Amino acid sequence: MSETRADVAVIGGTGFYSFLEDPETVRVETPYGDPSAPVSIGTVAGRRVAFLPRHGTAHEYAPHTIPYRANQWALRSLGVRQVLAPCAVGGLRADVAPGDVVVPDQMVDRTYRRVPSYVEGGAVHLPFGDPYCDRLAGAVTGAADDVRHGGTMVIVEGPRFSTRAESRHYAEQGWSLINMTGHPEAALAREMLQCYTPIALVTDMDAGAESGEGVGQAEVFARFKANLERLTGLLAAAIEALPDPDGCSCSGWADDLELTYQVPAR
Repeated sequence: MSETRADVAVIGGTGFYSFLEDPETVRVETPYGDPSAPVSIGTVAGRRVAFLPRHGTAHEYAPHTIPYRANQWALRSLGVRQVLAPCAVGGLRADVAPGDVVVPDQMVDRTYRRVPSYVEGGAVHLPFGDPYCDRLAGAVTGAADDVRHGGTMVIVEGPRFSTRAESRHYAEQGWSLINMTGHPEAALAREMLQCYTPIALVTDMDAGAESGEGVGQAEVFARFKANLERLTGLLAAAIEALPDPDGCSCSGWADDLELTYQVPAR
């Protein structure tokens, strides 16, 4: 296999701008413009792994300006079929707390300014009832005793944080986590025939979850930075335990369809 190929990717979230030791850097051109940053490729647990910082190497991309389509296309063009996506989230309910690591199993999209699909014409409708790969989720939750599986993550447009009324509304729906980058990333990964799971670090309790000033940027960044070593260890253990992607419905959904967009390295 070429050194510039990988079968697993990690997409780094807020404050997570590097992951691999002595990586090769690859610049990828895509039909959707440049990805957030050049892709780094290295070896973890005997597997070729690509790393891409979602917000760029200096956090130059706000949540609503991230080149999501370029990112997923670039990773797929390098051969990536499985994606682990750590992210910072707020907690909405008392069943989560700052410092928790949660692998959600559902999502709700509340974004409105993003291009959510590679489909620009034709009859291609993505099955998305279960938005995340259960097999990848099992590998992550099995890699550490303190990782929880389950819960719904609502994705809001950003870059502002929620009002207290919005936060309380989301909690009343039974949703447990809130985030700004989970959509359209997960849907685009599915369209690229990739297995995908978020790994959500709870950095704060959102505005309506408790009294006080509500969440602030400094709090989020500090909590994520304090947990970077923990997250990198979890990722390494999860990568070692990842199942074979062959036969997973995340890629098999399009077997009998004529896609109207290009899936590179298919």
